Amino acid sequence: MPSRWFRGIPRPVWLLGFVSFFADLSSELVYPIIPIFLTVTLGAPATAVGVTEGVAEATANLTRLFSGRWSDRANARKPFIVAGYSLAVAGKVVLCLAPAWGFAVAGRAMDRFGKGIRTAPRDALLADFTTRENRGRLFGFHRSFDSLGAVGGPLLGLLFIALAGDHLRWAIAIAVVPGLIAVFVLRWLPERRPGPDDATEAISLRDLPRQYWLFLAVAALFMAGNSSDAFLILRSKDIGLSTTLVVLAYVVYNVVYTLGAYPAGILSDVVPRPVLLVGGYLVFAAVYLGFATVSSEWAVWPLLALYGIYIAATDGITKAFVADMAPPSVRSSALGVFQGATGLVTLVASIAAGVLWDVVSPGAPFVLGACCASGAPLAFIALSASGSSRPTPPAAQRPFPLPFSP
Repeated sequence: MPSRWFRGIPRPVWLLGFVSFFADLSSELVYPIIPIFLTVTLGAPATAVGVTEGVAEATANLTRLFSGRWSDRANARKPFIVAGYSLAVAGKVVLCLAPAWGFAVAGRAMDRFGKGIRTAPRDALLADFTTRENRGRLFGFHRSFDSLGAVGGPLLGLLFIALAGDHLRWAIAIAVVPGLIAVFVLRWLPERRPGPDDATEAISLRDLPRQYWLFLAVAALFMAGNSSDAFLILRSKDIGLSTTLVVLAYVVYNVVYTLGAYPAGILSDVVPRPVLLVGGYLVFAAVYLGFATVSSEWAVWPLLALYGIYIAATDGITKAFVADMAPPSVRSSALGVFQGATGLVTLVASIAAGVLWDVVSPGAPFVLGACCASGAPLAFIALSASGSSRPTPPAAQRPFPLPFSP
């Protein structure tokens, strides 16, 4: 049975899975350490943490808006992927050697610039090796590998803090190693270009169907309440969990995500993908409503486990759904614009969440998130009922309805 699950997965998809595993292991080892490194090792004020991560995420999201377009114009994927993962390693080296927190900002920006360059071309290359019939399965497989690195990274970070205390530069230096392994694995990754039939297509975002832009609008509504996961961590701490238990609870979320992403991807090849997306949005709404109202420490664990179900049902499937709607010649552009635009909305949502936390209450950001997540499925259903959001695929491709469509 297990061997049948992994049968027929193309070699490049396996390679991209291993690359994402090692890259995420590297990133997630560093991520929990950054606030302590900035404030303790470099003596930066607390506001430096917000500035550093704000600049980092803005850099990643703005770069995503253009990297896909650059990839399509160059008719190449691999050079952008290699450059992106290499820059992430270089950024960690700068962070490790930073004498002051301004250099740390530069290191994090370089790291996230690399992420912005590589993500859309990587997902487009992944889609190049899929068909509409197995796209959800293969994207889910890749997401499981990626999140497996997110399980190991925080655990290694906790172990290092326990053993080495404040010597955090060594932890960042160690994180460079899996990043280098990720770059090394890329040497075996092939470059797959669009085929002869695709070369005649105009490479323009205007070629994307109207359904793509409607879905982007629905996703932006959802993301307007989807603030950074840092607020889930802060809220867990606010409810009463210790720092160690907060990190372990976050690991539980990643374990559920890892175990659920592949089965959810397989299911999305059988059930229309938007049905699973709507279900994921509703799970997110329930989780955020829970974080807005609970006061018991034990409740954090099932809520974060449910959060893992939400991300398993939406992350890879969203990418597969966007790839369904995009011709190969503009696929990287479509993924880049979608990821960049929704990422910028998330950045604004995180700023709003911080204001709501300070001005209203720690539960207020989660009320906003639950409202936006509840409104997105209603918008999806309204678009579907009107028939305006039904894709118009080429004749050779199987149509797929949006949920509840007549």
